[in-house]
Amino acid sequence: MRDHPVLKTERLTLRSFRANDASRLQRLAGNEAVARTTFLPYPYNEGQAESWIRHQEEDYLAGRLTNFAIELRASQELIGSIGLMLEPAYRHAQLGYWLGEPYWGRGYGTEAAEAVVAHGFQHLDLHRIFAAHFSNNPASGRILIKVGMRHEGRQREHYLRFNVFEDAEIYGILRREFEERAAP
Repeated sequence: MRDHPVLKTERLTLRSFRANDASRLQRLAGNEAVARTTFLPYPYNEGQAESWIRHQEEDYLAGRLTNFAIELRASQELIGSIGLMLEPAYRHAQLGYWLGEPYWGRGYGTEAAEAVVAHGFQHLDLHRIFAAHFSNNPASGRILIKVGMRHEGRQREHYLRFNVFEDAEIYGILRREFEERAAP
């Protein structure tokens, strides 16, 4: 069995999910405001968190996903999730993340995304990392720009969410762009 990496930033620990994260995950992900800006199911029904956590290890071992619980280092409090859905044949991955509503606007999303993007290029041999967000969530777009991604386009009315067709904004970064940003 491969060990799931643990990434540390100034304020965060990014680690694999554990079974005892389920109740906290249920509360944070089950918030309607969080669901409206993400692809999370709503309502987030009882038992979904436990099931989702169990599938994380399977997908990691199969090389399809590397997902991290976002935890505050100081308190070890779970505040969200971030990960890469991997396509090894194409050497690219889709970045996805969410934070519990009490943690919005504090820079945690950017801090976590920087660490995961660096991990993808430096340890997973990726060529490209991309992400999408709903047009009604511009804060997510600001995170992606801060980590060096470029806006690549819009998929008009691409997703049906809460009975409304939502546009998806697409961003991406290539390995060489990441390396240029990292160079002194």
